[in-house]
Amino acid sequence: MWRYFGRKLLIYGLTFFVAVTINWMIPRFMPGDPVQSMLSRANIAQPEAVEAMRAHYTNLFGFDLPLWKQYANFWAALLQGDLGISIWVFPTPVTDVIVRAVPYTLGLLVPAILLSWVAGNRFGAFAARRKWLDNTALPVGYVLTATPYMWLAILLAWGLGIVAGVLPVAGAYSFAMEPSWSWEFLGSLVEHWLLPFASLFLVAFGGWAIGMRNMIIYELEADYVHYLQSLGASRRLVRRYAFRNAILPQITGLALQLGVLVAGALVTEIVFSYPGLGHLILKAIQNQDFFLLQGTFLFIVIGVLIANFVIDVAYVVVDPRTRIGMGEAA
Repeated sequence: MWRYFGRKLLIYGLTFFVAVTINWMIPRFMPGDPVQSMLSRANIAQPEAVEAMRAHYTNLFGFDLPLWKQYANFWAALLQGDLGISIWVFPTPVTDVIVRAVPYTLGLLVPAILLSWVAGNRFGAFAARRKWLDNTALPVGYVLTATPYMWLAILLAWGLGIVAGVLPVAGAYSFAMEPSWSWEFLGSLVEHWLLPFASLFLVAFGGWAIGMRNMIIYELEADYVHYLQSLGASRRLVRRYAFRNAILPQITGLALQLGVLVAGALVTEIVFSYPGLGHLILKAIQNQDFFLLQGTFLFIVIGVLIANFVIDVAYVVVDPRTRIGMGEAA
């Protein structure tokens, strides 16, 4: 088993190295000049002052160095926990900017992933045993799982926010409030959280429900089910075994879909101007902030890799056949 997890860690380490390298390269292939973008926002009229500040900031950010040296300096700083200085909100460190945004993204993403997975699997298993529900819920599930996150977010914002006026459509809390631990502020947080959460939850829910429904139908036709039925096992026991076997591919699917769900959360944050990592990525692109873009992508890569590793461990714990296979291989 330890050899198995050692190989997994090596694969995750190589994946991390390649992903971070690509994340470093992407901003540097973007058109434009980040220093010029920062100076344009400063509205400096004197050409001499502009050139002097350009030279200063180019040297400060290391843009005057060869690319190979910039890359080496990036890894040296990263190993020390330094993600650089943000160009967009200069001179705030990138780490501070990301730390302020991470709670909003996690508060939106984690409940949407977990609740949609649990509810979707339970509903799919239940619908597979009820023909009338299967005939009505199946088309709805296909529509939901085929719906882009951004499009559904726009529909919810327009229908429930603008037309009905039931829920707010922008920000993480009321613009008239200051963050505090009061019930009024927490209520505002929940109100602004509901629509982004609903758009993520509904799309993912449809996918998990369809997947579980198909797996349950497949499992109920398996040989072991017919064997249990011939022994006189109760329908409840048969369905319990079928559900336990059907849930294993859904655990694997969760690892495979994690990147898609994260990407969906980022675009959903942009639609609702939710101040999470998606909002930071948009601002970093608009302001050509290389360091903020690198830092945000780095956090996403680390988060997805850690979540996938946890799912790998959970799969070994849930499926005894995997542990037996590891023991035989050892």
